[in-house]
Amino acid sequence: MRPEPLRTPAIPLLAVAIAATMLAASSPWARPATADDSVSSRPLCPLDSTTRIENATPVWEDDPVVAPRKKAWEDARGGKEAARPAVLARLKGGPAVLLADRATLPSDDRAFLERLARDTWRGLDALTDRENGLPIDHVRLDDGTGGPPITEVGDYTNVTNVGLHLVALVAAAELGLMTPANAVAAIDRTLDTLGRLETFQGFFFNYYDTTSLERTSNFISFVDSAWLTTGLIIARAAFPPLAARTAPLIERMSYRFFYDETLGLLSHGYFVHRRTRSRYHYGVLYTEARLGALLAVGKGDVPERAWFDMVRTYPAECMGQNQTPIEAHQKTVRGHPMWGGYYEWEGIRYVPSWGGSMFEALMPTLVLDEGRFAPRSLGPNAVAHATVQRRFALETLGYPVWGLSPSIVPPGDRYHEFGVRVLGSRGYGAGVVTPHASALALAVTPAEAVANLRRLAERYDLYGDYGLYDAVDPTTGKVARAYLALDQAMTLVALANYLRPHVIPDLFATDAIVQRAVTILGDESFFE
Repeated sequence: MRPEPLRTPAIPLLAVAIAATMLAASSPWARPATADDSVSSRPLCPLDSTTRIENATPVWEDDPVVAPRKKAWEDARGGKEAARPAVLARLKGGPAVLLADRATLPSDDRAFLERLARDTWRGLDALTDRENGLPIDHVRLDDGTGGPPITEVGDYTNVTNVGLHLVALVAAAELGLMTPANAVAAIDRTLDTLGRLETFQGFFFNYYDTTSLERTSNFISFVDSAWLTTGLIIARAAFPPLAARTAPLIERMSYRFFYDETLGLLSHGYFVHRRTRSRYHYGVLYTEARLGALLAVGKGDVPERAWFDMVRTYPAECMGQNQTPIEAHQKTVRGHPMWGGYYEWEGIRYVPSWGGSMFEALMPTLVLDEGRFAPRSLGPNAVAHATVQRRFALETLGYPVWGLSPSIVPPGDRYHEFGVRVLGSRGYGAGVVTPHASALALAVTPAEAVANLRRLAERYDLYGDYGLYDAVDPTTGKVARAYLALDQAMTLVALANYLRPHVIPDLFATDAIVQRAVTILGDESFFE
């Protein structure tokens, strides 16, 4: 799928990060079932995935929504360009410098990570709409040509951004970067704003303008809704007095809305203007959408078997896979027929994601301790993915740094998906390196991740006033001087979990929904 320019407001950035990526991740298959549902049948092979992706109409191209109040607001100020100063004025702050002095970065690893967490949080806080508490999607900064420090503001947001912003507020409080009282006040403000947004059957639309609060999407996204639910759960776990406000939002989002009982899978989402679900489903387990499936089970919105109806690998005869899966066979877990199997690279066994990106593999570990609850499946799989990511970049690609995941491409005018091809069923190509991938790896390969974050900061002009910029091309040294709400929030939460071990997963695990959900994880072994 062609990357789109960041400057195109009709194509929100996170849509490329999640929606486009997951179009590929969902090649549909038939739910294993027989007349008595006691013996698994083979999953159907996906259709020609390349053809499906190229011919599919992306959600943002079939999703035109005009925001008349925003246009009127801009027109009253002389038009879109003339309104830029007013957009910037809504932010809580802006960077004082484009590049931090490397000499000021602490030599001690822990002190370095604490500095990175502090700077990352300052950016997340500053790049928030001061009037409504919503995080803006992204900013681009001067590329060295002498322009204004902020050259572009993505003044819209996505519900994943909002969900992770809630988690980031909790993380900032746990790290002592803000007081608990200020964190609660910020969460309250965000909840007030959520109460003003247009919804559909209890769900929030995928995108909203952060100035006018108008929805700018017709799409209700399953995976994005799940990350908002996650943020609400963690907010109430950290600050119990918020439960009275968050509980109704959590309960009204019934994920049965997305469940296809015929396929046994969760749909990508729902198009309100067409009154129909997306024709794509989440058929592959090992993507960031697995957290949503787990929450849907924990809430009682979908049956337990929905977790086991997602493939670990496709059968060996399915064409177009990166490799023939090992031990691809029918098995039964907790009484549910399912299809297992795994891949192998350089003696390392793993269940593949779709694209081989760190984002797909490790984003759920920000909130769920998979090593604790799934010690024979998701836990070791996360370690394997981080290990292969590192070794493939260093040994096969010859990069001096590692971390392949969806990110901005330097100089910063487009977004693209990147990954380690051998880690995916189909696999994305290699490209630029993004720091959030190393931050995610702190949970599973901490020493290597710390060393890589330091190397990124010391080797490239990558460390700005608000922490590490979004990406660097290790073959040229060119940097994408941009900050994304999604990537920066993932980085902060990952740092919090390292500096205060498991602080966010431990909070998440106290919730009754999560406690019900994780009971299904312990019995499965990916490699037996």
